[in-house]
Amino acid sequence: MLIPVKVIPRSSKNSIEWVEEGSLKVRLTAPPVDGLANEALVALLAERLAVSKRCITIVRGATSRQKMVGITGLTVEDVEKRLS
Repeated sequence: MLIPVKVIPRSSKNSIEWVEEGSLKVRLTAPPVDGLANEALVALLAERLAVSKRCITIVRGATSRQKMVGITGLTVEDVEKRLS
């Protein structure tokens, strides 16, 4: 399944919130340098969704704040339950 994600790097803490349009807003403490924010995004999503990092891929937008993230093995309902 694919989920649109808006990433806000260099935040004071890591957090994930659902936005009404069915997308995620993710705040990361990592800076957007050398892929550190992307690694932090994958690690945070894997931790909060209780899946391995291999199940999460950045499909589109690796150098952008607007990303499309692919998550294997979960449905939209599963993601909503685990993040709420």
